[in-house]
Amino acid sequence: MLIVGLGNPGERYEWTRHNLGFMLVDLLARQSNAQVRRAECRALVGRAELEGRTVELVKPQTYMNLSGESVACLLRKRADLKPANDLVVISDDIALPFGSLRLRRGGSSGGQKGLKNIISTLGTDEFPRLRVGIKPEHPVSDTAGFVLENFPRGQREEVEKILERGAEALRAVIRDGIDSAMSQYN
Repeated sequence: MLIVGLGNPGERYEWTRHNLGFMLVDLLARQSNAQVRRAECRALVGRAELEGRTVELVKPQTYMNLSGESVACLLRKRADLKPANDLVVISDDIALPFGSLRLRRGGSSGGQKGLKNIISTLGTDEFPRLRVGIKPEHPVSDTAGFVLENFPRGQREEVEKILERGAEALRAVIRDGIDSAMSQYN
């Protein structure tokens, strides 16, 4: 199974809203004493044991809008993996209230460009995903600027709690399957 967190590489993006996928992959790696640093398919990859199953944690290094290139390459190299059963993608979602989690079996990108690129590159939208809400409390005229802003320092503790819940949701997907996890965390 591939667990792919979407984000942008580099220190400049480390605490941005758009990097919640990377942050969640990093948390799963810390929790399982894994390292996500092997370069493969323009991504950083690491093997971890989660819920008694070996998974690969992935952080595409192509920048958000080209994430599909890394995902497609990794799936080609692992021909036994099928997106509908063996791929989970983690992304931020500006349409969901801040801190909310949404697990889905498949569906549209919802305007999230990393998901859109993965769907386009794979030729399918049938793969599980965990969307993490980042919707602001006020209207935003510059969406791109907003998602690339750092979380305010005052929100970082709350972000850590959201990531913990996201890690629990992903463990439920691995342990119990997407349908059961959806009923627990949506």
